Amino acid sequence: MHNSELADLLRRMADGDRTAFAAFYKALEKPVFRFIVSKMNDPHEAADIQHDVFMDIWRSAGRFEGRSTVKTWVFGIAYRKTMDHFRKHKRVDLTDEIDERVDDSPDAATCLASAQEAEHLRYCMDQLKPQHRSAVELAFYQDMTYGEIATVAEVPEGTIKTRVFHAKKLLLHCLSSRMEVPS
Repeated sequence: MHNSELADLLRRMADGDRTAFAAFYKALEKPVFRFIVSKMNDPHEAADIQHDVFMDIWRSAGRFEGRSTVKTWVFGIAYRKTMDHFRKHKRVDLTDEIDERVDDSPDAATCLASAQEAEHLRYCMDQLKPQHRSAVELAFYQDMTYGEIATVAEVPEGTIKTRVFHAKKLLLHCLSSRMEVPS
């Protein structure tokens, strides 16, 4: 579904149109759930968060200002709800220092493409901190730009570039260590 169609559904939802909400939910239900569950590794918790995300969207549909795409706005809500859950359950340390180098390599998908098995890639992704994993998933699985991801995560674009840079290095190390193991 295109951004203009999603924006139209949001306008109708702001007027209380439940049919528009059902169509909106159907269009974004699966990608939002995949995004949340990839961080939670618990489908029940992910479903609870997803429910909160869509209820938040229903309540705030009239506040969408169009400064980003609808998809970016929705993933921003999902990202914040997921991070809030981690904070509440003390699963993430948000005080870690991050080196300020940025990723300016021309081929951002190299480390992901080197994975021989999807299962090992998932294992390596699970080793990343939630902020790094989210940046990579939004960039590569949701095909968002660094600017869109920055909007979702409510951080500067440079921070996203740094997170992706570090995530790529960690993924490359994890994936290459798997390839060096004799069979």
